[in-house]
Amino acid sequence: MRLLNKPNRLMLTRICYASIFLIVMLFSSPAWAQEVAPQDNATQEVPGLDMSEATIAKGKELFVGRCQSCHAVTDEVVIGPGLKGVLERRELPWLLKWIRNSQALIQSGDPTAVQLYNEYNQTQMTSFLDLSDDDIKAILAYVKSAENQQQEAAADGAAQAEGGEAAQASGLNSSYLTAILVGLVIVLVLVLAVLLLIVSLLTRFLKNQDLPEEDLEVVNEKIDLTAPFRSKAFLTVVGVFFLLVVAKAGIDSLMDVGVQTGYAPTQPIAFSHKLHAGKYQIDCQYCHTGVRKGKSANIPSANICMNCHGEIKRGSPEIQKIYAAIEKNEPIKWVRVHNLQDFVYFNHAQHVQVGQIECQHCHGEIEKMEVVQQRSPLTMGWCIDCHRKTVVKAEGNDYYDRLLQFHKANAGKKPMTVEDIGGLECSKCHY
Repeated sequence: MRLLNKPNRLMLTRICYASIFLIVMLFSSPAWAQEVAPQDNATQEVPGLDMSEATIAKGKELFVGRCQSCHAVTDEVVIGPGLKGVLERRELPWLLKWIRNSQALIQSGDPTAVQLYNEYNQTQMTSFLDLSDDDIKAILAYVKSAENQQQEAAADGAAQAEGGEAAQASGLNSSYLTAILVGLVIVLVLVLAVLLLIVSLLTRFLKNQDLPEEDLEVVNEKIDLTAPFRSKAFLTVVGVFFLLVVAKAGIDSLMDVGVQTGYAPTQPIAFSHKLHAGKYQIDCQYCHTGVRKGKSANIPSANICMNCHGEIKRGSPEIQKIYAAIEKNEPIKWVRVHNLQDFVYFNHAQHVQVGQIECQHCHGEIEKMEVVQQRSPLTMGWCIDCHRKTVVKAEGNDYYDRLLQFHKANAGKKPMTVEDIGGLECSKCHY
């Protein structure tokens, strides 16, 4: 009687493992996926405007710096009218005159200019005498480009709605496939249960038979599952692991001393970045005037607030706090959120203007914050990690030509990071 000798037991074990493997494979097999190829819609050309990418990029920069605080590229009214469809409503020569010097056009008696002036409560539009015709055309090219993108997004939404029924039909087919897979899994589980039952019955039967001693050893063989957990080696490993976890937790707590991630103090005036930078898309540099040209981004003065709130929401209790500060000739006592140690040197212009780093990289999604809070740890390790990963934007900048030649000669195709140009030297960040 050799039914449960080691070769046969090994075979049954392999059958069980194979069944479990098939179950796992069925659950982990990917379903058929549908891929939708992106549509490439060409930008609509406008007579008299250069719709190249370079011109649109220039126009966006000018629009953000000069126009965005009062106008939106949609049909939403901010302070002035929304600019969606402005090239269909107005002739290009008229727009050039209006944007450069609206007051002169109103004083000349132009009926369209006078109508706009009266329609928007005789709010004076800022004159931009320093802008050339090409600058204004670039702004209009950007507005038209944004309008085209809105139309493409609307068309894509309609196409997705039309494809909803097809997706629903595909979902039904997918549900049938899932049902088949579940059925196969159930069959395999039943097969596995039957095999285990057979093994159990055979073992009981053989224990009641008059078997040779060597067969009885196989039948009565038991596996002690707790033995490994009671061994000295296992207990030693668990003890060392516990000590390492405690030590790591202690070191992490010490490293977090002075880190203010999540710090969100109450400000003297309830200023919403979500409203100003998010909904109205006012560029950061409009209020933080030093961000592109100085070490400090600068805290905005009350005069900057009055550029808009001299006309908008003048009766608001929060706006009245600004008027009170102006009347008393006192600065608004904003509470600083992001603080660096006194021995750390950081230059906003070097990062924002030269490095072209977005504000959100360090400050988080500021345009979504009702109350500003510190999102990044601003630790030394965090800065060093950024310098190791950030690739220097050297294209089109003659300053980096020789550095690029030297880097390519020594590093080959590896991109030049801030670390490669001295970004980890102590004197770069410490006085």
